[in-house]
Amino acid sequence: MSTRLEFFYDYGSPYSYLADSRLPALRERTGCELVYRPMLLGGVFKATGNQSPALESVEPKRRNGGNVLRRWVEHLGIEFQPNPFFPINTLPVMRAAHAAQRAGVFEAFHRAVYPAFWAQAQNLGDAEIFSGILRGAGLDAKELIEGAADPEVKSALR
Repeated sequence: MSTRLEFFYDYGSPYSYLADSRLPALRERTGCELVYRPMLLGGVFKATGNQSPALESVEPKRRNGGNVLRRWVEHLGIEFQPNPFFPINTLPVMRAAHAAQRAGVFEAFHRAVYPAFWAQAQNLGDAEIFSGILRGAGLDAKELIEGAADPEVKSALR
Protein backbone atom coordinates (compact mmCIF):
# COMPACT_ATOMS: atom_id res chain seq x y z
CA MET A 1 0.00 0.00 0.00
CA SER A 2 1.42 3.34 -1.03
CA THR A 3 1.24 6.58 0.86
CA ARG A 4 -1.47 8.93 -0.32
CA LEU A 5 -0.67 12.62 -0.77
CA GLU A 6 -3.64 14.93 -1.19
CA PHE A 7 -2.70 18.23 -2.79
CA PHE A 8 -5.24 20.94 -1.97
CA TYR A 9 -4.69 23.89 -4.28
CA ASP A 10 -6.17 26.89 -6.06
CA TYR A 11 -4.85 27.93 -9.48
CA GLY A 12 -4.87 31.52 -8.27
CA SER A 13 -2.24 30.80 -5.61
CA PRO A 14 1.35 31.35 -6.73
CA TYR A 15 2.55 29.23 -3.82
CA SER A 16 0.42 26.27 -4.86
CA TYR A 17 1.91 26.69 -8.35
CA LEU A 18 5.38 26.45 -6.83
CA ALA A 19 4.40 23.42 -4.74
CA ASP A 20 2.86 21.74 -7.79
CA SER A 21 6.19 22.02 -9.59
CA ARG A 22 7.74 19.76 -6.95
CA LEU A 23 5.07 17.05 -6.96
CA PRO A 24 6.27 14.91 -9.91
CA ALA A 25 9.72 14.50 -8.33
CA LEU A 26 8.16 13.75 -4.96
CA ARG A 27 5.92 11.08 -6.50
CA GLU A 28 8.92 9.61 -8.34
CA ARG A 29 11.05 9.59 -5.19
CA THR A 30 8.46 8.16 -2.81
CA GLY A 31 6.03 6.22 -4.99
CA CYS A 32 3.15 8.04 -3.30
CA GLU A 33 -0.32 8.18 -4.76
CA LEU A 34 -0.96 11.81 -5.66
CA VAL A 35 -4.53 13.08 -5.40
CA TYR A 36 -5.30 16.58 -6.66
CA ARG A 37 -7.96 18.33 -4.56
CA PRO A 38 -9.13 21.59 -6.17
CA MET A 39 -10.41 24.01 -3.55
CA LEU A 40 -11.37 27.65 -3.36
CA LEU A 41 -8.71 29.60 -1.48
CA GLY A 42 -10.96 32.67 -1.40
CA GLY A 43 -13.47 30.60 0.57
CA VAL A 44 -10.77 29.70 3.09
CA PHE A 45 -9.75 33.34 3.37
CA LYS A 46 -13.37 34.34 3.97
CA ALA A 47 -13.98 31.59 6.56
CA THR A 48 -10.84 32.55 8.49
CA GLY A 49 -11.18 36.32 8.23
CA ASN A 50 -8.05 36.48 6.09
CA GLN A 51 -7.25 37.86 2.63
CA SER A 52 -4.87 37.37 -0.24
CA PRO A 53 -1.34 38.60 0.53
CA ALA A 54 -1.65 40.64 -2.69
CA LEU A 55 -4.28 42.74 -0.92
CA GLU A 56 -2.05 43.45 2.09
CA SER A 57 -2.58 47.08 3.08
CA VAL A 58 0.88 47.56 4.64
CA GLU A 59 3.05 48.32 1.61
CA PRO A 60 6.43 47.14 3.05
CA LYS A 61 4.83 43.85 4.11
CA ARG A 62 3.25 43.39 0.65
CA ARG A 63 6.58 44.24 -1.02
CA ASN A 64 8.41 41.75 1.22
CA GLY A 65 5.88 39.06 0.26
CA GLY A 66 6.73 39.70 -3.39
CA ASN A 67 10.44 39.44 -2.63
CA VAL A 68 9.97 36.14 -0.81
CA LEU A 69 7.98 34.76 -3.75
CA ARG A 70 10.70 35.84 -6.22
CA ARG A 71 13.36 34.14 -4.09
CA TRP A 72 11.39 30.88 -4.07
CA VAL A 73 10.95 31.04 -7.84
CA GLU A 74 14.71 31.53 -8.23
CA HIS A 75 15.49 28.74 -5.76
CA LEU A 76 13.18 26.29 -7.50
CA GLY A 77 14.29 27.36 -10.97
CA ILE A 78 10.82 27.30 -12.47
CA GLU A 79 9.26 29.46 -15.15
CA PHE A 80 7.26 32.23 -13.48
CA GLN A 81 5.88 35.57 -14.53
CA PRO A 82 3.96 37.81 -12.11
CA ASN A 83 0.41 37.96 -13.37
CA PRO A 84 -0.94 41.51 -13.78
CA PHE A 85 -4.50 40.15 -13.41
CA PHE A 86 -3.78 38.64 -9.97
CA PRO A 87 -5.79 38.20 -7.85
CA ILE A 88 -8.79 36.96 -9.81
CA ASN A 89 -11.99 35.20 -8.82
CA THR A 90 -10.98 31.58 -9.44
CA LEU A 91 -14.43 30.10 -8.75
CA PRO A 92 -15.16 29.26 -12.44
CA VAL A 93 -11.64 27.86 -12.96
CA MET A 94 -11.76 25.70 -9.84
CA ARG A 95 -15.22 24.38 -10.74
CA ALA A 96 -13.88 23.57 -14.21
CA ALA A 97 -11.02 21.63 -12.56
CA HIS A 98 -13.60 19.44 -10.80
CA ALA A 99 -15.47 19.05 -14.09
CA ALA A 100 -12.19 18.03 -15.78
CA GLN A 101 -11.61 15.40 -13.10
CA ARG A 102 -15.11 14.07 -13.61
CA ALA A 103 -14.64 14.02 -17.41
CA GLY A 104 -11.31 12.18 -17.12
CA VAL A 105 -9.28 15.00 -18.71
CA PHE A 106 -7.78 16.53 -15.60
CA GLU A 107 -4.15 15.88 -16.48
CA ALA A 108 -4.36 17.90 -19.73
CA PHE A 109 -6.44 20.58 -17.99
CA HIS A 110 -3.94 20.91 -15.15
CA ARG A 111 -0.91 21.00 -17.48
CA ALA A 112 -2.54 23.88 -19.39
CA VAL A 113 -4.00 26.02 -16.61
CA TYR A 114 -1.11 26.54 -14.17
CA PRO A 115 1.42 27.66 -16.80
CA ALA A 116 -1.17 29.87 -18.49
CA PHE A 117 -1.67 31.81 -15.28
CA TRP A 118 1.80 31.77 -13.68
CA ALA A 119 4.25 31.40 -16.58
CA GLN A 120 2.36 33.17 -19.40
CA ALA A 121 0.48 35.72 -17.23
CA GLN A 122 -2.86 35.14 -18.94
CA ASN A 123 -6.14 36.37 -17.48
CA LEU A 124 -7.98 33.22 -16.40
CA GLY A 125 -10.73 35.47 -15.08
CA ASP A 126 -11.71 36.27 -18.68
CA ALA A 127 -14.06 33.54 -19.95
CA GLU A 128 -12.88 33.85 -23.57
CA ILE A 129 -9.21 33.61 -22.65
CA PHE A 130 -9.88 30.68 -20.33
CA SER A 131 -11.85 28.89 -23.07
CA GLY A 132 -9.00 29.51 -25.51
CA ILE A 133 -6.50 27.98 -23.09
CA LEU A 134 -8.67 24.88 -22.77
CA ARG A 135 -9.13 24.58 -26.53
CA GLY A 136 -5.37 25.05 -27.00
CA ALA A 137 -4.85 22.03 -24.75
CA GLY A 138 -7.14 19.96 -26.97
CA LEU A 139 -10.01 20.06 -24.49
CA ASP A 140 -13.69 20.67 -25.10
CA ALA A 141 -13.99 24.08 -23.40
CA LYS A 142 -17.76 24.24 -23.80
CA GLU A 143 -18.23 20.83 -22.17
CA LEU A 144 -15.96 21.70 -19.24
CA ILE A 145 -17.52 25.10 -18.65
CA GLU A 146 -21.01 23.63 -18.81
CA GLY A 147 -19.86 20.80 -16.54
CA ALA A 148 -18.59 23.38 -14.05
CA ALA A 149 -22.18 24.58 -13.60
CA ASP A 150 -23.41 21.11 -12.57
CA PRO A 151 -24.71 21.10 -8.96
CA GLU A 152 -22.54 18.07 -8.11
CA VAL A 153 -19.42 19.88 -9.29
CA LYS A 154 -20.37 22.99 -7.34
CA SER A 155 -20.90 20.84 -4.26
CA ALA A 156 -17.56 19.06 -4.73
CA LEU A 157 -15.74 22.40 -4.69
CA ARG A 158 -17.54 23.48 -1.51
